[in-house]
Amino acid sequence: MGATTVPAEISPETLEEYRRELTGYCYRMLGSGFEADDAVQETMLRAWRAAGGFEGRSSVRSWLYRIATNICLDMLRGRQRRALPMDLGPASPPVEAMLGDWHPDDIWITPIGDSSVLPEHGDPADIAVARDTIRLAFVTALEHLPARQRATLILCEVLRMPAAEAASTLGTSVPAVNSALQRARATLAALPEDQRPVAVEADRADLLAKYVDAFQRYDLDELVTLLHRDAVKTTPPYTLWLKGAPDISHWMAALLRTAPVVQWQRATAEDGPYRERALGLDHGRDREDPPE
Repeated sequence: MGATTVPAEISPETLEEYRRELTGYCYRMLGSGFEADDAVQETMLRAWRAAGGFEGRSSVRSWLYRIATNICLDMLRGRQRRALPMDLGPASPPVEAMLGDWHPDDIWITPIGDSSVLPEHGDPADIAVARDTIRLAFVTALEHLPARQRATLILCEVLRMPAAEAASTLGTSVPAVNSALQRARATLAALPEDQRPVAVEADRADLLAKYVDAFQRYDLDELVTLLHRDAVKTTPPYTLWLKGAPDISHWMAALLRTAPVVQWQRATAEDGPYRERALGLDHGRDREDPPE
């Protein structure tokens, strides 16, 4: 039996060109950067194994999205909706005793770095729009949708796929896609106002950038001046969450004085030098500052 011929348009290098956008798609579907990476890696493996059967009736991109969609739907089957700490109970005072239970990563919606999902080059306006669709507010709202409605909304409204292409990707019909899209929009519109995804207004983008910079530098004085009275801070994997500038600033100041560990994760240059990753409670260690 002869070896299977791989079409010229498919190669490891060609497949790799789609990794970032596929990671963004899988992240929006799954709500976890780690699971998105796993899903994309499985997509690449399945695509390469099946490359000999690719007949060119669709684009390589559409073919990859079909594989990634099936993987994400399989991963979501029977799973509960991911959450933020605000979904599990009321805000608490800024004291360590109120941290609450530790929960595994698979119940939380977790952020993902821009460098993993956004293109390195492109129209700044398009990149800004794409960044809005990986914000926690948007991804959290998507978690309220059934898996196939979620996929339909992302394919049609985020990725701007024509209905016919989305139908092929989902293995369904154009009327079914339009119906799922209508139901998804209605579900998101019916969410409480504080759970609906909203874009960052242009006049607020500078404020957001200043907040992120102050947070990464742990500049508490600057944070206090920037925090809105309705600001919230979460502490996954614990259920504690805080509301309002006084409680948030009190909590962060306490981290500088007491034993709980602030763990830092190295990030890419696009994400800033270091990003707060999680909150630990190892009282046998001093607080870890980011390395020089």
